[in-house]
Amino acid sequence: MHAGPSGFHNAPVTRTLVITSAILTVAAGLRGRSHRLGLSYQDTIENRNIWKFIPSVFAFSSSPELIIGLYLLYYFRVFERQIGSNKYSVFVLFSLIVSTAFEVLALALLKDSRTSAAGPYGLIFASFIPFYFDIPVTSRFHMFGINFSDKSAIYFAGFQLLLCAWKSSFVPGICGALAGFLFRINAFGIRKLKFPKKITSVISRLFFSSASSSHASRANIRGHTHVPYAGRQRNYPSVGHIPMPEPPESSIAMLVSMGFNSNAARQALMQARNDINAATNILLEAQTR
Repeated sequence: MHAGPSGFHNAPVTRTLVITSAILTVAAGLRGRSHRLGLSYQDTIENRNIWKFIPSVFAFSSSPELIIGLYLLYYFRVFERQIGSNKYSVFVLFSLIVSTAFEVLALALLKDSRTSAAGPYGLIFASFIPFYFDIPVTSRFHMFGINFSDKSAIYFAGFQLLLCAWKSSFVPGICGALAGFLFRINAFGIRKLKFPKKITSVISRLFFSSASSSHASRANIRGHTHVPYAGRQRNYPSVGHIPMPEPPESSIAMLVSMGFNSNAARQALMQARNDINAATNILLEAQTR
């Protein structure tokens, strides 16, 4: 299973999140404040230390959390490539705000003196909702009598992230999953929202140097532009003179839902021998040319 081409091409929001999280985590560690990043009942309810919300949302408390968390954020860039940076920014903002609100509510109800895990747990575990529903399983295998799929590694990484902070990470993880579910069911019509063009253009100039070029590439794919796949560097095994079967309509529909043109999706599936992940890679690579 692949998340598309390596790097942050067509994923400027993810790049900003990864860099911000890494810088804030390292800065907190150097200042010896890593253990005080998470939210607690005393800080949020009794003392009302609002300033803690920003570092607690982006900075991790330990190196293992940072490594696993950044890996998952990097992998989930596939969603930004599917729905575009504008809508993905709405998803990120919604997930962080709603999951944090749920976390504060849980702290108020539980009145637990323990500090919850710091970091973008809300966003990461909100991303597991579309990962479960929208990313198909393309291969399965058995190990030690247990069934696994090509998605198992991502689930295992999420489980490891939960275990890094033990009980402190359960509440942020559950709150993130709830936020992702609300986004999934389009609560408050959130999935229809977009940032105004003026705001996105300003943000693009400040942070996303490649945003304009990536937008133009996506416009080419969506504008019914024929993609010449014959000259691609990536070659898939041929089947001799045996004609390839017509790609399933469900696979074409899935690629179209990601924003690709139906004709380009059909050609990519035929070249990739109906492997939807390989076809997605072909279409994404077409945007870089």
